[in-house]
Amino acid sequence: MSCPRETEMRVLVTFAMDAEFAPWRKLRSFTKLPRTNLNLDRYSTEIDGAKVDVLLTGIGCKKAWVEATKILWDADVDLCISSGLGGGLKSEHRPGEVLAAESVFAEETKTLISCSSELVEIAASCGAKIVNRFHSTDHVALGTDEKRALGLQADVVEMESGEILYEAGAFGAKRIAVRAISDAVEEILPLDFNRATTESGDLSMARVLGQLARDPGSVPSVIRFGLQSRLAAENLAIFLDTYVQKLIMAYSVSPAHERGRA
Repeated sequence: MSCPRETEMRVLVTFAMDAEFAPWRKLRSFTKLPRTNLNLDRYSTEIDGAKVDVLLTGIGCKKAWVEATKILWDADVDLCISSGLGGGLKSEHRPGEVLAAESVFAEETKTLISCSSELVEIAASCGAKIVNRFHSTDHVALGTDEKRALGLQADVVEMESGEILYEAGAFGAKRIAVRAISDAVEEILPLDFNRATTESGDLSMARVLGQLARDPGSVPSVIRFGLQSRLAAENLAIFLDTYVQKLIMAYSVSPAHERGRA
């Protein structure tokens, strides 16, 4: 067994929206950091002697992501976890389950990004279902036809991990994508979230309410989806709290777990 690290370990966890992060914030005492000119919400805490940073990237990483890397990597980041909610693409993946990917396919760049095998192994030991692939796209997959088609190659569809994990690998951090399922493959989303999302990646409540006003019959489905999403976020928070602690313990003491080695 090696001696403890001489420098503070740093873990970065990303979410698209505050609603995905909120349950974990209730479990841990996170400090909200001052906003920069990029208007990014950032939080930080210390867990078992390691610094854990949280960044809200906006849906699809639209919050000035390229510029945000200057903030993300202003110091060495050892471990990067792209987390949040995602849509299930196979019938066996049910709402509320937490899945971790062995790889992520970035649709925009047609790139397959491998997740760090050690991080995947530890995720499994913490209760995550390990799957082959996440599909990272530039829009919300709304209908069952599109989800079933994507399911021929992937297990979960989401919008952020492709860019996040690409940047993490470029800067030498170990990386993984984790998602809790908000909607199953057979579910049609009750709102057009592509039209409800602003250019900066925020969900516009005015646009959501406008859609509900035009289709009041969708309200029950929206409520059901909201409840599923909240449960998924709560399950994700419980997983992350255990997972991050276990990662810190493993990477603080083992010589095989050094930064920059996959």
